[in-house]
Amino acid sequence: MTDPRSSCLIVGAGMSGLLAARELQDAGWRVTVLDKGRRPGGRMATRRVGEGNFDHGTQFFTVRGDRFRRLVEGWLAAGVAEEWSRGFADAEGNPPGDGYPRYRGTEGMTSIPKHLARDLDVRTGERVAEVNRKDGSWEAVTGSGLRVDGEALLVTAPVPQALAIAESGDFRLSDGDHERLDEVSYDPCIAVMALLDGPSAVPEPGGVQIKGEPLDWIGDNQQKGISPAPGLTVHGGPGWSREHWEATDEEVTDALLRLAGQHLGSGLGAEVLDTSVARWRYSWVTRPYPEPYLAADSGPPLLFAGDAFGQPKVEGASMSGLSAADRLLGREG
Repeated sequence: MTDPRSSCLIVGAGMSGLLAARELQDAGWRVTVLDKGRRPGGRMATRRVGEGNFDHGTQFFTVRGDRFRRLVEGWLAAGVAEEWSRGFADAEGNPPGDGYPRYRGTEGMTSIPKHLARDLDVRTGERVAEVNRKDGSWEAVTGSGLRVDGEALLVTAPVPQALAIAESGDFRLSDGDHERLDEVSYDPCIAVMALLDGPSAVPEPGGVQIKGEPLDWIGDNQQKGISPAPGLTVHGGPGWSREHWEATDEEVTDALLRLAGQHLGSGLGAEVLDTSVARWRYSWVTRPYPEPYLAADSGPPLLFAGDAFGQPKVEGASMSGLSAADRLLGREG
């Protein structure tokens, strides 16, 4: 599969899909990436609310392995990533200081996927409606009527969505593959963004990592260095988010900001000027697939990858996409 005329259709423009696309394109493949979102990145997402910029999905990332470290060194050199801190205050308010770097995008987490998407054929705003096998390859049809083909298909959307996409047309996974993917599970997260009229009560360096219930995270985007205006991102814990998933935006905003003020001990520190809500249905992987990707048993090459495969979080998603590309390029073993 190393013929430079080979081609791949990738569904999902998060870290897995973008890194796989770059690896394949660098090897001479024709690659098209489809994503239903307005911009690439998935949960590496930054939103504008009033005069503030808010990271409302992934807040930071760490580095463990050498291959990911080399990638991050490239992002640092390119000016799209920076070290944010060496730890955060915990649920009891203990100060940071474990000495381990946490990284962020320079203008928000979206800076990194925007950098990765350069020079790639990434079609955003294209929701895949149907995928079919056609003459030994794959063809995807989007809701807008766009048709894209590829000899290989890599699906990096959250697994429930990936299953629906793969079986949206004439193809059916083997029972074994379907069962393995069905075992993957997620927890949701509701995020509230709040633009403030002054500095927040969040301690330096701008994050409180709670990892519990009812709150998971409180972040100050101005202290983080991505927002010209003070603004908080508050993440509900997985249990709280599931329980309140059907609540209105007003209800979850009021509840999460009240809880954040209570946790900080002295309120938010300033008045709220504007708010926005984001709902991440597939936020935390609770039961991952143990390998970095799954290659389907039959048909033209079909692979599944993403943050639910192998390692967790940003590094895991990145390594999953690269491992899937390695498989397609015959680099394994």
